[in-house]
Amino acid sequence: MAYHNDGFVRVGAATPRIKVADCEANRESVRRLMEEAAGAGVQAMVFPELCLTGYTCGDLFQSGTLLAGAEQALRRLLQETEGLNLVAAVGLPVAVGGELYNCAAVLCRGRLLGLAAKSNIPNYGEFYEARHFSAAPGYLEVCFAGQRAPLGNSLLFRCEEMPELVLGVEICEDLWVPCPPDVRLTAGGATLMLNLSASDEIAGKAEYRRGLVQGQSARTLCAYAYADAGEGESSTDLVFAGHNVIAENGALLAESQPFGTGLITADADLERMLAERRRTTTWRNARAPEPFGPTHEVVFSMPVERLELRRKIEPLAFVPREAQHLEARCETILNLQAAGLRTRLAHTGAKNAVVGVSGGLDSTLALLVTARAFDALGLSRAGILAVSMPGFGTTTRTKSNAQRLAGLLDAQFREAPIGASVLQHFRDIGQDPENHDVTYENAQARERTQVLMDLANQNGGLVIGTGDLSELALGWATYNGDHMSMYAVNASIPKTLVRHLVAHAARRARQDGAAGGEELGAVLEDILNTPVSPELLPPEEGEIAQRTEDIVGPYELHDFFLYYVLRFGFGPGKIYRMACHAFAGAYSGETVRHWLGVFFRRFFAQQFKRSCLPDGPKVGSVTLSPRGDWRMPSDASAALWLAELETL
Repeated sequence: MAYHNDGFVRVGAATPRIKVADCEANRESVRRLMEEAAGAGVQAMVFPELCLTGYTCGDLFQSGTLLAGAEQALRRLLQETEGLNLVAAVGLPVAVGGELYNCAAVLCRGRLLGLAAKSNIPNYGEFYEARHFSAAPGYLEVCFAGQRAPLGNSLLFRCEEMPELVLGVEICEDLWVPCPPDVRLTAGGATLMLNLSASDEIAGKAEYRRGLVQGQSARTLCAYAYADAGEGESSTDLVFAGHNVIAENGALLAESQPFGTGLITADADLERMLAERRRTTTWRNARAPEPFGPTHEVVFSMPVERLELRRKIEPLAFVPREAQHLEARCETILNLQAAGLRTRLAHTGAKNAVVGVSGGLDSTLALLVTARAFDALGLSRAGILAVSMPGFGTTTRTKSNAQRLAGLLDAQFREAPIGASVLQHFRDIGQDPENHDVTYENAQARERTQVLMDLANQNGGLVIGTGDLSELALGWATYNGDHMSMYAVNASIPKTLVRHLVAHAARRARQDGAAGGEELGAVLEDILNTPVSPELLPPEEGEIAQRTEDIVGPYELHDFFLYYVLRFGFGPGKIYRMACHAFAGAYSGETVRHWLGVFFRRFFAQQFKRSCLPDGPKVGSVTLSPRGDWRMPSDASAALWLAELETL
């Protein structure tokens, strides 16, 4: 059962205006930003390296007065922020005996949780930190700012109320080395890395820095917040731009403009990171590098309030938002589909293929992919047999589009009406043709499959399947009917993506300038504008009478649910919350909840194939729709999901 925030945490990265060596002024800047962050709902935040003193203090780091001032500033900051519900990492120098460490003080509600120390001390180019600082020890305990706390490079900070929130901390150069501390810390459980940095600015460095943060968040499957030093640092030989970055598993969540100050925030999904780790077997098998010792966990308590999400959640989970990315993605997917089919054709030695064409989206995509595969093999498209099998629900529009599409793609076209065969079958089994039940529908689907298989035998070819991933997930296919083929090119393509792939093919046809390109584009666009339907019930006044989305629900919602169930294992509560956020203004919460219930019942109930049951079987309170399902029955498998759904 999901709790409070479903694994979402609001992360902040802040650059305060500082004054070099003025610890009290710097403390005040940090305090104001912490209060601003808490007011914005931030739950974890990071400040730049050595921000309580300034990074560019030089030999003043040897001054006992400066070190005492930094400790006193931290003591006051702990007292002043005792009432704030956030955990923060603040940079300062910490002297322990004869050693001086570059540290991040991790504080929460007045408690000093620990002092995470910098492991990699740069002493090259413009950096000469080794003149002042020692590399982090593995682990020791110190008394500092009036509290006893651990110090070292092995610390993890776990929130008691939000178990997904486990903080790891590294400091600036730690990220830039071949084996950063975050490798050990994330392997030990850190889901959110905080980096306190004083990375000076030169031309081109911001792009490199952004890529480094994104890449490391992807490599370690974590959220990563990076805070950079900015205004107020000495410009004697360095300039600092305050370039802050928040990333999650390679994706950029937020970024500040260089040469600014202030706070950036982003809502990171830590449950998503944990799901990625669980599914990645190489992550589970990973071990920390030998030179590193064990990690040490500090547990802290922080009230967790429910977030109103500010994170951008794309409604079309399988489809890129940006036009240029969408075009490239569509082309890649079409090539992947064609490559798989090409390999199967070459392996079997088949030079012919049979595709059942209905004038709908799925069969259109299958035919387009088959044509690509034949082109790649140097085979004549005349070896593609496009078969139209009009039945009781076929309309003139879809039949005409199927025939025109086959001709424009230079495939053979054949019409094989199934009405007489199905009526004979009805007579054989005693089915009343006026009874438009599931038998009426599924008999047509099975007859079409028989026709395709027999034509493939006649031609020595393969039957190319047309069913897509969304239909398979919802059980919207007839057992021993349209869910069967010899090679299914659309089996991993969700319905929302099918639409974009066909639209991409239409645009390409118009742009290529080839003969017939305009006409092909026009046919594809008319297919895109045709309602999705299996066309198994008689038309009404010549128009499609059976609209799939009126029965099973909007495919854009179902594909959203499918993505987050299969890819991340999220439960109904979190998916509902995310869908309401993603589809705000398009679907009400009640609509989302209704179709989410239908999805979970259809996906998990795994009812007997529809044709084996009396008309109108029910799973829970939902009557199953009239296609078949090929999965085995198990109501119990849905119980946990449906129980959670009932609480929404």
